[in-house]
Amino acid sequence: MARIKYYYDTETCKYERVKVKTQDVILNFLGLASLIVAVAAGLLMLYNSYFESPKEVMLKNEVSELEYYYEHLNEEVDKLNQILAALEKRDDDVYRVVLGAEPIDPSIRDAGIGGVDRYSEIRNKNIDHKELILSLNENVDKLRRKMYIQSKSYDDIVELADNKAKMFAAIPAIQPISNKELIRLASGFGYRIHPVYKVKKMHTGIDFSAPIGTPIYATADGTVTKVKVRFSGYGKLVEIDHGFGFKTRYAHMHEFEVKEGQKVKRGQIIGYVGNTGLSTAPHLHYEVIKGTKKINPVHYFFNDLNPDDYEKVIELASIENQSLGM
Repeated sequence: MARIKYYYDTETCKYERVKVKTQDVILNFLGLASLIVAVAAGLLMLYNSYFESPKEVMLKNEVSELEYYYEHLNEEVDKLNQILAALEKRDDDVYRVVLGAEPIDPSIRDAGIGGVDRYSEIRNKNIDHKELILSLNENVDKLRRKMYIQSKSYDDIVELADNKAKMFAAIPAIQPISNKELIRLASGFGYRIHPVYKVKKMHTGIDFSAPIGTPIYATADGTVTKVKVRFSGYGKLVEIDHGFGFKTRYAHMHEFEVKEGQKVKRGQIIGYVGNTGLSTAPHLHYEVIKGTKKINPVHYFFNDLNPDDYEKVIELASIENQSLGM
């Protein structure tokens, strides 16, 4: 119950009751309320300066967790970059060297993506740790691009390897007839005495002396482009296109075992030794053509000869004797 207050009135010489105005009550209440609010705010500020709110604690925990995952992802990206760098080195220093291809230029491997800002959406957002997010996105994108380039490089290597295997199969690499005893090489490449004109003329192949009917073998994989019968010159002739600029020619044959357009494999019988055309004895005239130039076939007998036998064949082919035909 509110206390009743009195004051002494000198005019009436009596104690009169103090009458409180409603306005005064309101003002007193507001003053008290303001004081309470000010004290509460001060206490709250004092509390917040020394203690964290539950929300702040939760947010700090979330930030710490995000920072942990960011560092972890950065470490994983670094590890993947190291693995990719090792693959790139092996690609350039081993695979491409073996296959005779040029290493990929570092500027291509490290090339960025030009054009519009790929991260404008992130840049324009008002978010915390924006720089960390941008950095991680850039590192991941760079890794993705480098992996794509490396993947394309492996595709190229597979194609190169396939072409190399085809090229090795297309290079003439064996003797066109069986010659284990090395007694059939009759005349080599170069200037030799012509069997008819008895003057030195360029002999553009190698003559193998052998009985009529001796099997003749394709010296590399390829496609038969010519099967011709002539009564002079090369006589009965087979020509094979091996691709990669290589062709081989087999002349003075007796019979054919192939026809034009037929695919052949190295070591496959394509016909038999004969004595046709401009020939003075049964033999095979064998030529190797690279591009448009006829080259010495003796340098392409490396698949079926050991080093000693190869040296002996080189020696026999270098003897300047008489050829057996064109």
